[in-house]
Amino acid sequence: MSSGYVKTRDGTEIFYKDWGPRDAQPIMFHHGWPLTADDWDTQMLFFLANGYRVVAHDRRGHGRSSQVSTGNDMDHYAADAFAVAEHLDLRNAVHIGHSTGGGEVARYVAKFGQPQGRVAKAVLVSSVPPLMLKTANNPDGTPLSVFDGYRAALAVNRAAFYTAVASGPFYGFNRPGAKVSQAVIDNWWRQGMMGGAFAQYEGIKAFSETDQTADLKAIRVPTLVLQGDDDQVVPYTDASELQIKLLPHGEIKIYKSFPHGMLTTHADVINLDLLAFIRK
Repeated sequence: MSSGYVKTRDGTEIFYKDWGPRDAQPIMFHHGWPLTADDWDTQMLFFLANGYRVVAHDRRGHGRSSQVSTGNDMDHYAADAFAVAEHLDLRNAVHIGHSTGGGEVARYVAKFGQPQGRVAKAVLVSSVPPLMLKTANNPDGTPLSVFDGYRAALAVNRAAFYTAVASGPFYGFNRPGAKVSQAVIDNWWRQGMMGGAFAQYEGIKAFSETDQTADLKAIRVPTLVLQGDDDQVVPYTDASELQIKLLPHGEIKIYKSFPHGMLTTHADVINLDLLAFIRK
């Protein structure tokens, strides 16, 4: 097992974790906003135990990677992921992205992954494509005022804002009868506060306003779409249900009552479904 840094073309240092046998099929994980590679620890340990090589990195401006003031956009996110994959020579890899990480996966596969044979399959979990923002062409999207509210709350008191997100909508802990885990809330908050406030502030625009319709149409590898129908962060009707219509080789599974952070709250279910798809 190892960890390290890759320096990108613009000098940004990207932190990564690389666990497992080098000759095993690699799985590369792409985390959500405003988190880190640590959000995938449960999945990484599960797939490591099942014989895979597992890799995850901290997005620029997040976690242990450089707190940069530039490049906080989907193009750079995907290019940074490619820098990690190229450095580790990952081939025939499965790329799994959650939320913003799903947008990163879509852009990565469409732009970098397929001509070189680097990508075998892709998975989009509770992911932001094709476009979160409400526009004339996307009338069911989320209004800009919601994202402006995110930015305002982050700027005034990032620590309080992150506590509210983690203890409420992200994991569905605000639902009646929810089994609330303070440890999960604390871990989400810890990851968020590791990153740079400016990069995370700019990241809101990246995940909400990037139109990835063309990316989804360009993905030629088998792609699995997973989401809960009680996702309070990325509405599934404007995400997964549109993704499956645009993907040339997609399959979809919607989970009843699962929240946005279902990778954590329902890891026992999601991990097995991911494994079944990868083994096909």
